[in-house]
Amino acid sequence: MVERLVSLSVGIMLSTSLLHALPEAFESDANIHALFATLLAGLLGFFLLEKMAILRHSHHYEGDGHGHEHGHDAHEAGKSGWMILVGDSLHNFTDGILIAAAFLADPKLGLITALAITAHEIPQEIGDFIVLLNAGLSKKRAYVYNLICSLMAVIGGLVGYYALGNGLHLIPYVLVLASSGFIYIAVSDLMPQMQRRATLRESVPQFLLIALGVIIVLFLTRSVHPH
Repeated sequence: MVERLVSLSVGIMLSTSLLHALPEAFESDANIHALFATLLAGLLGFFLLEKMAILRHSHHYEGDGHGHEHGHDAHEAGKSGWMILVGDSLHNFTDGILIAAAFLADPKLGLITALAITAHEIPQEIGDFIVLLNAGLSKKRAYVYNLICSLMAVIGGLVGYYALGNGLHLIPYVLVLASSGFIYIAVSDLMPQMQRRATLRESVPQFLLIALGVIIVLFLTRSVHPH
């Protein structure tokens, strides 16, 4: 199920970025050269954050089909579990800001942005939860930690709504920044995970789910608050 959500999220994230968020930004009155500079800065920035072990969380855990040795989860949570939780909180806070920016720009774009983020977050949160459980935490503690991390998205959404509400001219740049994050995560993190399953039997469902993600975004775009 987790692997299926990863494939679906790739289709949603790429189509949200390339078919809607970026066109929305570039059709605005913002300077096109500044927008491209923001896109470049976003891609390099996410790469730097990943290098600093803040952005990338452990999507892998024992039993996920990638052949991890026994004790992998305990090692992940014991050595870097708190970094995973801190990174998750920061990521969720940023997600909340991006969703707020998308809704301020266009309600339908906000809806598909929220859908894209949700499709990406579900497998991530499942992975983090399982890592914490296998490291010896009780279900209650692991659930509470994940819940606290998730609430950071609400805080980010409120901050984004009130901050960007007074600076609507910044929304195109935030949309470009959000797109750079979606594209980077999909291309550098999620798609390489999918490439590890290279058989035809596994590849066909992956492609179909990516296509389904694109179709979902196109359907929502046409059916929800059309221009």
